[in-house]
Amino acid sequence: METLWNKGVETPLEVTRFTVGNDPHWDLRLALYDIKGSMAHVKMLGKTGLLTTTETEELLFALEKIQDSILQGRLVIGQEAEDIHSLVELELSRELGDTGKKIHAGRSRNDQIMTDIHLYLKDVCRQIARMTAHLFECLQEKSDLYKDIFMPGYTHERPAMPSSFGLWLGAYAEVLVDDMHQLGAAWQQCDQNPLGSAAGYGNSFPLDREETTKLMGFGTMKFNSIAAQMSRGRTERSLSYAMASLAGTLNKLAADCCLFSGPDYGFMEFPEALTTGSSIMPHKKNPDVWELIRARCNSIQGLPNQITLVSTNLTHGYHRDYQLLKDLLFPAIDSLTDCIQMAILMVNNLKVNRTILKESRYDQLFSVETVNNLVLNGMPFRDAYRKVASSLRDGSFKPEKVTHHTHTGSTGNLANEKIRAKMAQALSRILNQD
Repeated sequence: METLWNKGVETPLEVTRFTVGNDPHWDLRLALYDIKGSMAHVKMLGKTGLLTTTETEELLFALEKIQDSILQGRLVIGQEAEDIHSLVELELSRELGDTGKKIHAGRSRNDQIMTDIHLYLKDVCRQIARMTAHLFECLQEKSDLYKDIFMPGYTHERPAMPSSFGLWLGAYAEVLVDDMHQLGAAWQQCDQNPLGSAAGYGNSFPLDREETTKLMGFGTMKFNSIAAQMSRGRTERSLSYAMASLAGTLNKLAADCCLFSGPDYGFMEFPEALTTGSSIMPHKKNPDVWELIRARCNSIQGLPNQITLVSTNLTHGYHRDYQLLKDLLFPAIDSLTDCIQMAILMVNNLKVNRTILKESRYDQLFSVETVNNLVLNGMPFRDAYRKVASSLRDGSFKPEKVTHHTHTGSTGNLANEKIRAKMAQALSRILNQD
């Protein structure tokens, strides 16, 4: 196996297997970003005179060929290389000889992998942001559609007050705005160029880090070379917190939908095609999609702790421990995007029970409305409260099943347009940086 650190000593196979780990698999998703970083590095080396014009052109042409093979799905990290970095340098050396060996001047695998990850996670932030915005719009559309349809509101898992499907759906939409803010914070952390920090202490080459920052589309750079190196683990953890926040929102939405779509509640339903049945009970319509979203998102909420446990108690400087972060973060990214996509599908197909509050078991939900009406007619609040409580005890309570909520954020004034404006502002922090 070709390694960038080989000094002529043969490494036992079991050591190679253990240290390489899953890098050949995960590094394939970093391959295009590695090429992008390498092209920027080559252009910078050429501009500063560390490569001749001919060498620069040859390297860029060869890198473009490797890039084409990646786009066509032909690139494989096999037994001959331990990661994408060593494979790229190996391919360049095979094609260009000594010129190919010059590409690593001025950088280390440490800043190379951090550059790849920063570029990749920037795109991940964009992807999650766009998908979250799509889910947000689905929730808002359903909120507008069902704004006048009442449903029970719960506290302590007991019926409390009249709510509406518009209010309930709009709540999840607005919470997604908070999740988007956290994603924006992760984006800002990813949008810093670490290339040129080498192993964490810079080097003696006259590197133009401003040039590579511009060429790769970073908003700024990690200026201090040690700070750049210390971003490994911190960047992954920052994104994991944003992912955990979003997963928490999806988890709660899934729990609500599992419960409220059941026959005991009957607030809503989903098409039979989006549910599963039982092998022995023909009447069953199981909310398997929502249950799996709930479980997957529970797992994702544990991601920050997993990353923290791997990367804590480490001194400054690079440690091989960080390699394991790919095993934790990359599958979680795939799982979260799957969950968002399925949540969009389910919300789009949601059908609500328009008459649920006509059932007598929800009469008591309107006790607060009755109290408030008495207060508006001049009765002191505490006297009105006791009067209604007494009627509930003796069975004489007769509710008027209407509400008169007008304040911002209530069933009668959802403020969905204001919530849309909040989301647009949060989203622009990520998407308008291109």
